[in-house]
Amino acid sequence: MRNLSAELASARAQLIRPSPVLSFGRLVRVNGLILSAAGGHFVLGQRYQVETEQGDWCEAEVVGFEPDQAFLMPLEPVSGVRAGARVRSVPDASSFWVSQALLGRVVDGLMQPLDGKGRLTEGERISAQLAAVNPLQKKGVSAPLDVGIRAINGLFTVGQGQRLGLFAGSGVGKSKLLGMMTRFTQADVVVVGLIGERGWEVKDFIEQCLGPDGLKKAVVVASPADQSPLLRLRAAELAHRLAAYYRDQGLNVLLLVDSLTRYAQAQREIALSVGEPPATKGYPPSVFSKLTQLVEKAGNSADSQGSMTAIYTVLAEGDDQQDPIADAARAILDGHIVLSRSLAERGHYPAIDIGASISRVMPHIVPEAQLKQAYKLKKLYSRYLQVQELIPLGAYQQGKDQELDQAVQLYPALELFLTQGLNQASSFTEAQHQLQQLLGS
Repeated sequence: MRNLSAELASARAQLIRPSPVLSFGRLVRVNGLILSAAGGHFVLGQRYQVETEQGDWCEAEVVGFEPDQAFLMPLEPVSGVRAGARVRSVPDASSFWVSQALLGRVVDGLMQPLDGKGRLTEGERISAQLAAVNPLQKKGVSAPLDVGIRAINGLFTVGQGQRLGLFAGSGVGKSKLLGMMTRFTQADVVVVGLIGERGWEVKDFIEQCLGPDGLKKAVVVASPADQSPLLRLRAAELAHRLAAYYRDQGLNVLLLVDSLTRYAQAQREIALSVGEPPATKGYPPSVFSKLTQLVEKAGNSADSQGSMTAIYTVLAEGDDQQDPIADAARAILDGHIVLSRSLAERGHYPAIDIGASISRVMPHIVPEAQLKQAYKLKKLYSRYLQVQELIPLGAYQQGKDQELDQAVQLYPALELFLTQGLNQASSFTEAQHQLQQLLGS
């Protein structure tokens, strides 16, 4: 019996595995952004290549199918395709190399280098998909994170592992504030996802916001507005996957995504292209599902000593804070910083609307005294705004309301506390001290 087992093992070892059969589908239709293919073995989410007349292969991904055909969306501009063109699957496209050597690099949504420093072919090979985490296995937020912005450190303290949104219309200073937080936040690794922004902003962010020193501990995943919506989607998901990898190495990670709105718009383009009906103001239901799935990938894990703090910019179109994406993001994030156009027009930077902003984790991570001082400052600032227009007219009379008198008296100091220079950092300890000096106990 033993000899038979040994002979079988020896025979099995000598077997030569045959080459896998490569199955080809055929391109049957091109409709807008969608390529329809039939005849092959198509799997949702898998990557494929379509042959062009020049003999090149352009990459696409399956985003939907019907009984007799699959719908593919190209990851790059497509030209020179014809009816009947061959469609083949791409082997081993769901994993990539990652290591500490990735720090300082700029890649696209497919992990292809954009900085001309060569391909990434060393380190640990990990799956591109980030597994869902049991909610009971997530670690809570228990320690503050110093972001270097006095108003945020003092009034809307960010915690290690928090998911925070920066909400504003266009041109109000979201990207500038994000750049300040990038430079000033104390983190071991910074992962930046530039999703759907203008092409020149990628280089500007790297050179002006990160700088040479900041880039050394950062990974930038960029997918500008002129790229495929599918590539923009993958870039945002890749940024979360990389941040989770470094978090699981025990590092404190800061994830910056600019912007969550462009991610939602990319998913809208894909969903409408495959025939999903629009629901809320032109956004199909899958958009809101995708937003939740993406944001839930950020945060801390009970299996790691590291942390993963995520900051997302959210574009409120037309300064409408009830925009569907802004409203959905506000519900799923752990806090939001709202930037006001009226403050920006007055030269008040960062233009944080302290009445509309909130940090949901702040009450759990700061001393009670700081919490009371933050509430008091917000109340005094709000009271001053009630009479701001009356003061130049001489309609305000001092002595009738003690709290209002205090608000008017302290307003210049409050304004000084809330404003900050673009290259001026203010630590968490300094913010606490200045808040104490301004308002006392």
